[in-house]
Amino acid sequence: MPVNFTPFPSEQLLSVKGVSLGIAEAGIKKPGRRDLLIITLDESAKVAGVFTQNGFCAAPVIVAKEHLSKAGPKSPIRALLVNTGNANAGTGNEGIKNSRATCVELARLLGCDSQQILPFSTGVIMEPLPLKKIVEALPVAVANLRPDNWFAASRAIMTTDIVPKAVSKQILLDGITVTVTGIAKGSGMIHPNMATMLSYIATDAGVSQALLDEIVQNVADNSFNRITVDGDTSTNDAFILIGTDQAGNPLILKKADAAFAALQDAVLEVAVQLAQAIVRDGEGATKFITVRIEGGRSQGECAKVAYAIAHSPLVKTAFFASDPNLGRILASIGNAGIDGLDVNSLQLYLDDVLVANNGGRAPGYREEDGQRVMKQSEITVRVALNRGLASTIIWTCDLSYDYVKINADYRS
Repeated sequence: MPVNFTPFPSEQLLSVKGVSLGIAEAGIKKPGRRDLLIITLDESAKVAGVFTQNGFCAAPVIVAKEHLSKAGPKSPIRALLVNTGNANAGTGNEGIKNSRATCVELARLLGCDSQQILPFSTGVIMEPLPLKKIVEALPVAVANLRPDNWFAASRAIMTTDIVPKAVSKQILLDGITVTVTGIAKGSGMIHPNMATMLSYIATDAGVSQALLDEIVQNVADNSFNRITVDGDTSTNDAFILIGTDQAGNPLILKKADAAFAALQDAVLEVAVQLAQAIVRDGEGATKFITVRIEGGRSQGECAKVAYAIAHSPLVKTAFFASDPNLGRILASIGNAGIDGLDVNSLQLYLDDVLVANNGGRAPGYREEDGQRVMKQSEITVRVALNRGLASTIIWTCDLSYDYVKINADYRS
């Protein structure tokens, strides 16, 4: 089971005005599971997104980025189409053709242009998209469209996930209640610059396209781009933010507007909960680990140290074994490639336990203290570099036997 994660209760998920969701069983990989999702948007909606940085990006990513770049007031995005069980990645021109064909068919059913559809896929790479199955299931998903289908949608986008991931929040903007609801999927192949994850967050707040674009990037950088399970960046990642402009708040046009900060904070809170849920649901994970680096000369060098720790198989397996073999963390810090690092000036902590300073083991450190922390299901690794004012934080997990089993058996 995931590390201390309970799915957000379905009855507490809030509908977002201007958004409807429909699901269907297409039998893409296995029969009898809901594996197709449609999210339709009213014409007032604006859409912003960020996508994988993997150079071998999937066909739906190519098509979605193209369609999103052409969207505007005269041709708004009207629907998102998501399938699981097949990534449609590593499929060449045929994959792009098939992705476009799904958009054409959904557009026909919805009465809009195919460029007003954004396609998304997740699943096994290098297998042809089962176009016929998807096309045949689309009418069922359209017939199933409902504004309160968020929880069912969160289940429909799961692959190796153990639990669905969905969060809602409401805030007041200028005395008007604004809703933010989001869903995500992800468990393995998780690494910044997006990961094998899809996330869709919608708000009924009124906000300009320019500011929505800024919010989606800022939120991604401080949530989904701060998680890592195994250091592998997927071919299919996407984070989409929708603003439907139906709450009735005054349209947010300036960053200096207090409403902008409040809305961005609300979206970030939802995204962080979803991002952390992905790590807690990491394939085979038994420990949720926060890595906090402080006192760096830049956020960039802090991030280098954080990911050197989080990506080390030796460190991750030690956490799984609850083995305070903490020299592995020191070695990973040294491998981060920080110019002029003075190892005699830094401190390493596990939670509140000072493990190392002055270049070696802290005089007061006791093995039983490290063992106590390592046995916890939630652990904070803190490194004080003491060479500047920058800091950063990322979230990761341990590496267990089950991670190997899940990924070895993924296609079976």
